[in-house]
Amino acid sequence: MNISSPTPRAKPARITGTAHVFAAAGYSIGGVQRLWQETAFRHIMLGLPACGAVLALAGASVSEYCTMMVLFFALVATEALNTAIECIVDHLAPNWEEFSRDAKDLGSLATMCMLGANGVFLAHVIFRALAQG
Repeated sequence: MNISSPTPRAKPARITGTAHVFAAAGYSIGGVQRLWQETAFRHIMLGLPACGAVLALAGASVSEYCTMMVLFFALVATEALNTAIECIVDHLAPNWEEFSRDAKDLGSLATMCMLGANGVFLAHVIFRALAQG
């Protein structure tokens, strides 16, 4: 099976120094643009303002808002890695393979764990607010 791209391209020259910072920012923007194609990522982005509203209604502290943002960024990073795994697996195994299923299932588990962590945190904030009455 030939897994190489149809027209091989030369590896780009390495960027160093200050230019590397700007290049890295461009790569990150490209990653966000690619991730936006994923329904799960768009759902995550819709969840952020909803979670912010829950925190506002619960009278959350600044540290709770900060914790929510850390958990949110961790969720986005996990979803990005899950998507990267899926892209690589789809390239390596265009047909069904057991390793493909396993890799995708494990990436999905990682995302689900982060969703769970976000949910546990929101539940904590809500129950704290309810307990304070």
